[in-house]
Amino acid sequence: MGKTALFISSMMLLISCGSYNSIDSFYEAHKNDNQVTAIRVPHFMISLISNISPEINALVGDTKDLRYMQFPVATPARADFLNKQMNGITGNSFIEIYRKNDDLKRSIVSIRERKNSVKEILIFNNNNKTGSFLYFNGNFDPVKVRGMAKNNDFEKLTESLVKEYNPTTPGINN
Repeated sequence: MGKTALFISSMMLLISCGSYNSIDSFYEAHKNDNQVTAIRVPHFMISLISNISPEINALVGDTKDLRYMQFPVATPARADFLNKQMNGITGNSFIEIYRKNDDLKRSIVSIRERKNSVKEILIFNNNNKTGSFLYFNGNFDPVKVRGMAKNNDFEKLTESLVKEYNPTTPGINN
């Protein structure tokens, strides 16, 4: 009986630690923070975003989950805290395809692969004033993802997403 209880306790600890460092837990932990913009695009609206460019259309067509969050970074301690949280997320089986560190400033593009396709894409930016992440879950071509990262196509998508869901857009605040 003692070994079984120890095993179950160990498994619960591992599961709870693993789930803490996930995009879901990060999103849930920070979506209610002050001055945060949090967008989780419903599946039926993903097609609206596909009109940005042919590359974005090719990517978005295979997206199952799309999230964006922008948050203030008021202090160096907050920047360090957010950077460490993202490192915890991307350190769990993500492959960094791009990283730029400048003191506490960060730009990271990470992917999670399974066999010959990319299943998750996470873009994190922190410029010491604002931080943001853009997250995709789906089934993506690794060559297209690398090309989009190289051509800053994810930046275009972020701008369009924020414009589409701008809180001043009529109908959202009604």
